[in-house]
Amino acid sequence: MLSTELPDVLILEPKVFKDDRGFFLESYQEQIFRDLTGVNVSFVQDNHSHSVQNVLRGLHYQLKNPQGKLVRVTRGEIFDVAVDVRKHSPTFKKWVGVALSAENHRILWVPPGFAHGFLVLSKEADVLYKTTTYYDQGSDRSLLWKDPTLAIEWPIEKTEPLLSSKDAHAKTLEEADLF
Repeated sequence: MLSTELPDVLILEPKVFKDDRGFFLESYQEQIFRDLTGVNVSFVQDNHSHSVQNVLRGLHYQLKNPQGKLVRVTRGEIFDVAVDVRKHSPTFKKWVGVALSAENHRILWVPPGFAHGFLVLSKEADVLYKTTTYYDQGSDRSLLWKDPTLAIEWPIEKTEPLLSSKDAHAKTLEEADLF
């Protein structure tokens, strides 16, 4: 396990067993996750996102039913970002960005109370993530990816990423509903 600049956000590096046939890894094992992180949660939903290069998804969070997310990439590479949106946290407004790829097999733990998003760096990417609560549309919120208050250093090659309408019209941190 690797720590990040935000103590609650963790990078997990599973044991990868490689040979001439390919590789094997346990992408999630409850007891190992608890022992490594000290986090005792249950995951209730698995999501799979497929995106093309330069797609930026996020920054998403749920206000009433905050989700913890365990994020990994099975094809391609992304720049994955977590932002602390808990007003009373010592790391409020701070963010961390991590490269996750099919090659490095890293898994990112994004706890409840954090906004989450990612930028696709490769031609295509498949992102799988487990969540600790179910999706709740009425509680769903988005922060503007280019909010100057956050000043996230996205590794964008083009002038603007490909965004959904929801993400293009997201609120700044000053306008947003927060924890």
